[in-house]
Amino acid sequence: MGNNLHVSYDLIAPEKNYDDVITAVKSLGDWANIHKSFWYVESGYTAAEATEIIRKAADTNDKLYVVDATNNTASWVNLGDDVASYIKRQWNT
Repeated sequence: MGNNLHVSYDLIAPEKNYDDVITAVKSLGDWANIHKSFWYVESGYTAAEATEIIRKAADTNDKLYVVDATNNTASWVNLGDDVASYIKRQWNT
């Protein structure tokens, strides 16, 4: 049994690399596409490892948020300082 990952992203204009990002998400393990930019993946990767894999397929300004529901961890890129601080303050409170 792997980790239960929830992957969410917001691809920012102008490039919007959907095909590459989707391929990266699918490479993480068995998956279900819940919404256009929200996925469930049963994966052997941690949230941080999955974030790094997807980040390589995304553009530098794209937003990415990965939650590992199995291990109660999260990892993100480009969420902004206010959002990142809020998540850190609220996580497990």
